Amino acid sequence: MSSHSISPNLRIALTGGIGSGKSYVAQLLRARGIEVFDCDASAKRLLRSSEPLMQSMRQLVGNHLYVDGRLQKQVLAAYLLASDENKQRINALVHPAVARDFEQSGYQWLESAIFFESGFDARVKIDKVVCVTAPLEVRIQRVMQRDALDRQKALGWIECQWPQERIRAMSHFEIVNDGVQDVSQQLNELLIQLTNA
Repeated sequence: MSSHSISPNLRIALTGGIGSGKSYVAQLLRARGIEVFDCDASAKRLLRSSEPLMQSMRQLVGNHLYVDGRLQKQVLAAYLLASDENKQRINALVHPAVARDFEQSGYQWLESAIFFESGFDARVKIDKVVCVTAPLEVRIQRVMQRDALDRQKALGWIECQWPQERIRAMSHFEIVNDGVQDVSQQLNELLIQLTNA
């Protein structure tokens, strides 16, 4: 099923916490010929290529954030982890840039792990939100395997984000990616519902 059957004016956000399988669902969409805007990839690209953003970041963090024009990830990570205020300052620069990038992309679908937490829902016009969920234990195991983390660190990353139940309550649709239910079939049903939206 292609995106052509969905109204071209409909804008859809795909969200879900770490380990939910949100990126897997985005891959399934791409396999169906549906382009999905990746907010994380956009942020990384803009931090390396957008001169206005890079200049603002230098003013905030310091000139040592970029060496020979290259982002120093360890400097950024140290700044981010130093305090919640630092994280908020970075987000106040990066999130509007990513929102502008999405608006200019012309994509219908947006993928963001922190769609609600980041306030992105207030920055861009989105008509429907799809939340990908999975049981906590499944999420812990996925994060442990994917990132080679111990159980405590994996759980820590999960707990840094909003509770899955809160995200689900704010969403229009849910795809359960628990390793049991057929995700592809759920996606097909979702696309049919969106066609009729």
